Amino acid sequence: MQRRQLLKAAALAAAPSLIGGRLLAAPSAGGRLLVVFLRGAYDCASVLAPVDSPFYHEARPTIAIPAPDPLNPNAAMALGGGWGLHPALKDPLAPLWERGELAFIPFAGTDDLSRSHFETQNAIERGSPSGMGPSSGFSSGFMARLNHVLGGVRPIAFTDQLPLIFQGEGPVPNMAVNVNGKPGVDERQAKLIQGMYRRTGLSGAVKEGFEVRDEVYRSVALEMAKADRGAPSPRGFELSARRIARLMKSDYNLGFVDVGGWDTHVNQGAASGYLAGRLSELGRGLAAYAEELGPDAWRSSVVMVVSEFGRTFRENGDKGTDHGHGSVYWALGGGVKGGRVLGRTVEVTPASLNQNRDYPVLNEYRAVFAGLFRGLYGLSRDRLGEVFPGVEPLDLQIV
Repeated sequence: MQRRQLLKAAALAAAPSLIGGRLLAAPSAGGRLLVVFLRGAYDCASVLAPVDSPFYHEARPTIAIPAPDPLNPNAAMALGGGWGLHPALKDPLAPLWERGELAFIPFAGTDDLSRSHFETQNAIERGSPSGMGPSSGFSSGFMARLNHVLGGVRPIAFTDQLPLIFQGEGPVPNMAVNVNGKPGVDERQAKLIQGMYRRTGLSGAVKEGFEVRDEVYRSVALEMAKADRGAPSPRGFELSARRIARLMKSDYNLGFVDVGGWDTHVNQGAASGYLAGRLSELGRGLAAYAEELGPDAWRSSVVMVVSEFGRTFRENGDKGTDHGHGSVYWALGGGVKGGRVLGRTVEVTPASLNQNRDYPVLNEYRAVFAGLFRGLYGLSRDRLGEVFPGVEPLDLQIV
């Protein structure tokens, strides 16, 4: 077992942090940031649909979302500016939009044109310009660098393995919350591993790492026992989101989780079908996260939903969509200045598409996050430069 794997669960000591220009103790009084990564590249033109564009309906003869119509339950929810929200997201997310706690950032993403899931995911998690791998100095993840710059926050990845976005700048615990099993290393094995490192100077960090892992597992197990009440445990993101909210409310304030299943090449569906089911699950999960946090904690929370890239604007011959370029990011939270579509936009026409196939990127992801971090944490230009070197923050007034 590598030393990184042993140390990744070590907790960071609580210390004051600068949130919104005020000195606050983390995590209980500090802001909470959760990044949700939709792996597989979701079809953003179905979530935030340009329903007023004739070209949209022509390009998608079977998968376009119908324009807003109060008599049609399959129609989009009108958001203004020619945009419509997928009907599967109406029930869970309409209240957040109407309260001004949800915003969308279309034409967002990286300038990487590889359309490779793995390459683009890695580039985004590192926060590096396109075409720059680990040898270019971007071997760490941008949330790891943010954790290092802030100091005193309590980070956690709600994943089975420590994701690249949190690697490289100190130990960060990780714990999957979508499984019912016990940790992979049992108590007997943990003691053996601790014994191996007893005389290396690392024994304290190793012991602390296992204690953090066990503490998180106990918290999840207790919540599961209370919620199940003898019934089979439900599966899906909604349950995971509630578990994440409990931990973020009490112990952590910088989190990451990824959700797969968004690569819709075949039979994507429109208002119903495969994609609609995934969106419904995601929307219910995000609403459950807000509900489980409660009004006070939600007020100081931000959730950013991102994906590696968008999908082709025109549907393919298999009634699906292929790998694209520009995406749509979501920002949710009690402190989000929502009820708006943010950032640079362009009318959706054949002429405005990237390479005549997909959305262009007008709101570069590092600039979007840098602007968010400046507003959320009050970071100076120099400190932001440690997270995203050479990037000019894009001030979208997300918070």
